[in-house]
Amino acid sequence: MTVWKTVSTSVEMTEKLGEAIGKVAAPFDVITLDGDLGAGKTAFTRGLARGMGLSSRVTSPTFTIVNEYNDQQGVPRLFHFDTYRLSCVDDFYDAGLDEYFDREGVCAIEWSSVIEEALPEDRIALSISGNDNTREISISFPDRFYEAFLKVKETMEKEGMRFEDPGM
Repeated sequence: MTVWKTVSTSVEMTEKLGEAIGKVAAPFDVITLDGDLGAGKTAFTRGLARGMGLSSRVTSPTFTIVNEYNDQQGVPRLFHFDTYRLSCVDDFYDAGLDEYFDREGVCAIEWSSVIEEALPEDRIALSISGNDNTREISISFPDRFYEAFLKVKETMEKEGMRFEDPGM
């Protein structure tokens, strides 16, 4: 597992990080997003969708639990969850939401700590904290994503974002 830390200085930069990750995301990837209200989880997901080539308007699924975003052929490619309103992992299972992990799309899950037990170990995990425009972002990912994340890092460094590997 690799952990990188970075700082986003604007909503636009958080979206660009999402877009860079969206360009390397593949079907069945699970991306978890944790942080306070207003931390930038949905902004990241807007960028993720754009990077995946999806043109849908991305909004927080707070009251619907999950929004599906389709490609131009109408095929669902991004499943955007907000598990904030679930009381526990059993709610996730009872609603059959774990079945999304077997669908050929990317799952982006806000407030993932609520359903930690249901999440695959092989996932990309973002933790976002901060206030105003400055956000500290910690990105954890398994070794199989390392090459893809080198591309993300290269793209984002051109945007002025720097990465620190605390494990080095």
